Amino acid sequence: MIRAAVTGASGRMGKLIISNIVAYDGIELSAAFDLVNIGKDAGETAQVGNLGVSISDVKDMERVLKESSTDVLIDFTIADATVVNAPRAASAGVNLIIGTTGLSKEQKQIIEEAVSKHGVAGIISPNFSVGVNVFFKILSEASKYLGDFDIEIIEAHHNKKKDAPSGTAIKAADVISAALGGKDYVYGRQGLAPRKKEIGIHAVRGGDIVGDHTVLFAGDGERIEIKHQAHSRQAFASGAVKAAAWICNAGPGMYTMEDILGL
Repeated sequence: MIRAAVTGASGRMGKLIISNIVAYDGIELSAAFDLVNIGKDAGETAQVGNLGVSISDVKDMERVLKESSTDVLIDFTIADATVVNAPRAASAGVNLIIGTTGLSKEQKQIIEEAVSKHGVAGIISPNFSVGVNVFFKILSEASKYLGDFDIEIIEAHHNKKKDAPSGTAIKAADVISAALGGKDYVYGRQGLAPRKKEIGIHAVRGGDIVGDHTVLFAGDGERIEIKHQAHSRQAFASGAVKAAAWICNAGPGMYTMEDILGL
C-alpha cells in the first residue's frame, strides 16, 4: 500500500486530492499538512469521513513524514511554500508530486537539486490533467507544420488564481517553441510596436473559471484553434494521485507527465 501525504490539506485542491486518495485503490493517506486546522482530522476536513490522520503543522513536516512512513508527498500550494517544503520532504526520503504553479527557474532548480541529493523521485508539472498533457503533444505535432503562422495563446482562470499567465500556458509556449527551434514570448500587447514572429501569451481572470487554454495558429485566409477546457479541478486531482502511484515504482530522478502517459 502506497502511503501519500498532502500539503495544503484544508484548501480546495488539498481536500479534493484527499478524496481522490481515499477512492484510489492501492493508496492511503498517511499525513496531511497546513497552516490552519492543526490537529483536526484530514478526512473530516475533506468531508470524506474520519481517516485517523490529523493535520500537522508544516514546521513538523520532516518528523511527521518519517514517523508516518510516507512514500510520496503531493503539493499543490504556492511557490514560496513549495520551495521550502519540497526539500524538507526529499530529505525525509519522500518522493514528490509538485503541482504548484508560478515556480521560478531558481525555485525549480532548488527542488530538483534536493531530489538528486536525497535520491528520491519527483515530478514538477503545471498541470496533471491527462487531457492537457495530450493537448501538449498535439501542440508539438501541429507546430511542426504551422511554423509560419502567427501563434497566440489565450488562457482564462478564476479571479483568485495568484499567478499569471498560468503555468500551463507557459508550458504550451515552451512546447511550441521547442518544436520550432526557439521563439520569443510577448505577454499581452499594447501600443504600436510592429508584430513580430513570436508567441503571444494572454491571461484572463474572472469569476470561477477552472481553466481554459486556447492556442491560435493564424495564417493567411485560415486559422486553427486547439483548445483544452477543464470543467472541474477533479481532472488535476485525479491525475496527481495517478502520478503519485506511478512515481513510487520509479527509480530516483525527475520525471514528467509524458513519462507516465507514454507520450
